[in-house]
Amino acid sequence: MKPLLLSHFTATSCLGRGLQQTLDALRHGRQALKPCDFETVNLPTFIGEVEGVDDVKMAAGMADYNCRNNRLAQLGLEQDGFADAVNTAAERYGRERVGVFLGTSTSGILETELAFRERDPVTGALPAGLNYSKTQNTYSVTDFTRQYFALSGPAVVVSSACSSSAKVFSVARRMIEAGLIDAAVVGGVDTLCLTTLYGFASLGLLSTQACRPCDVERDGISIGEAAAFALLERPSANDNTRAVLLLGIGESSDAYHMSSPHPEGLGARIAMQEALHSAGLAPTDIDYINLHGTATPSNDGAEAKGVIAVFGHDTPCSSTKGATGHTLGAAGAVEAVICALALQHGFIPGGLNTREVDPLLKLNYQLQNRSQALARVMSNSFGFGGTNCSLIFGLAQLGQQPDGESNQ
Repeated sequence: MKPLLLSHFTATSCLGRGLQQTLDALRHGRQALKPCDFETVNLPTFIGEVEGVDDVKMAAGMADYNCRNNRLAQLGLEQDGFADAVNTAAERYGRERVGVFLGTSTSGILETELAFRERDPVTGALPAGLNYSKTQNTYSVTDFTRQYFALSGPAVVVSSACSSSAKVFSVARRMIEAGLIDAAVVGGVDTLCLTTLYGFASLGLLSTQACRPCDVERDGISIGEAAAFALLERPSANDNTRAVLLLGIGESSDAYHMSSPHPEGLGARIAMQEALHSAGLAPTDIDYINLHGTATPSNDGAEAKGVIAVFGHDTPCSSTKGATGHTLGAAGAVEAVICALALQHGFIPGGLNTREVDPLLKLNYQLQNRSQALARVMSNSFGFGGTNCSLIFGLAQLGQQPDGESNQ
């Protein structure tokens, strides 16, 4: 594939708002997961909540989109000059030449959950103020973002569970290579709600502690929320030496089971191999792997088998979900941004909360942050139903030393 430039990117999660707070939290190993106190949820688990989401005032003319998911989306779009960058791209290319491709899992379903408490006691009718199409509908966050920037190019939502906001990079790449657009806003937004918290609890997948990916005593996930975005454009000869490129994409759908991964990591292995093939790279060209690493016994075990089949035992890897929690439909985009920061600042993020790596995984798992110049990294995102995606990112000009002061 032809590389694409991440000309701007940003992430907002429980680690903080924007790149600098995210980077500082990762470098200092800040614990942001907390005992669950969300809404009326009564579960012995930990969550990654973004502070201040309920205080966000929707932009002018966007009141119909008011829900937790879109408020977090707006909060994320306002960080790191990202909104200005998108508007500049729209002026350069034309608003019909900028696409919007976002991932989410449950979108604004919290609004409907709250509305159910106000049903008519006789008819069961939901309150008239519920605007399903602008809030709960999975397309809502893409539609909101498109309207926020007054864009008129192609717009798509991907809702493939935990691979959603990784797969949008593939959608954008196809649109750009087909000549339909010149730039794309990609990313993901997912927010805390009762459906995911109680749903994952019913599956027996929630940890009672801050999640510990790849730990010998790992026992489940910690659900988080996040908004992460990137602006994809074609690279140019004038790009900054620390610019980050999307080099490869691999997708697979093994459809092994509705909620469990293939036990031998078949889909994961295929996605990683396809990503390497599309980038024209060998496994030895990858300096670091950001694992999907959810901290469930089956997921981490299956992914480890896939990684070993492709890379062997030596490639450094870690999961950053111990820091952010599992942000579900936003996870792919959040971890893409973390990979971009790792490339630009020359460090491998250690796996927060993990105390003793499971020896059965046989991975070169990094427990502590490690300073290292990185040229190319891989990010894995694997979803329910065996829908998998691996992304490869690299620096525009290799061999440069990390610039600790630069975020973009």
